[in-house]
Order: sequence, then structure tokens, then C-alpha cells
Amino acid sequence: MNSSLKVLMNLSKVQAVISRRFDRLNIHGIGFNDFMVLYLLQQSADEKMRRIDLADKIGVTASGITRMLLPMEKIGLLTRETNERDARVSYVVLTPAGKQLFEDAEKTAKILAEEIIPAGKSKNMNLLSDLLIRLGGDIT
Repeated sequence: MNSSLKVLMNLSKVQAVISRRFDRLNIHGIGFNDFMVLYLLQQSADEKMRRIDLADKIGVTASGITRMLLPMEKIGLLTRETNERDARVSYVVLTPAGKQLFEDAEKTAKILAEEIIPAGKSKNMNLLSDLLIRLGGDIT
């Protein structure tokens, strides 16, 4: 088996392990993907993004992002906004409740991240980060 394939298989396993560890976000009523949505929205201008841009950033399809956002909209973490100039464009907007939940969940997420990658163990972090960006992991 070639080394590239092994790296990708190990990367897939690491992703599964990380997702399982971040299941602890469920104490806030959200999953890891929900957390990523809230993170991206709170980082964006006016705390809103086009649905298609959000899907692209997370790495899901347009229908996938719709399925992901519906429960978050139902519980008031997000809302929809249409573009006044182009009705085909819709935005996902972070609500005050979503912002508060993100701030609470971020504390838990930082603790989990520190458990997964302790500060002293991040010697090759820039190298790993560069590789992940080249593979499409461009969440900033």
C-alpha cells in the first residue's frame, strides 16, 4: 500500500476519533458540525453567510447544509434572510441565542481541543496545518 493512501486512511480515522471526542458538545445541545456552523457564522461579516458558501466551508453539498441547518433554525440558533436584490440568494444569520450558545460551547470545545492536542505536543502544528489546508481544510 502506498504512503499517500495510508496517510488518508489514518486521516479518516483521526477525523472519526475527533468527532467522537467532540460528542461531548452535546451537553450544549449541539454536535461538532453544528459547532462549526456557529463558529463560521460568528467569524463572518455581520454574522451571516450565503448558504452555499457555508456548505463549501464545511465541505458538504447544498442539500447537506440545508438538512444540517433546519434543526438549528427550529430551535432559534439561526435564521434565514433573503437578498433584497436577488431572491435566489439566501443567507444564514446567527441569532443572539446562537451567539450565546456558541460562546458557551466554545469553552467546552477549547478544553476538548487541548485534550486532543496538548500545548506541548504541537511541535509540528504549522506543518500539519499547511498539509490540511492543501487537502481542502481551509476553515480559518
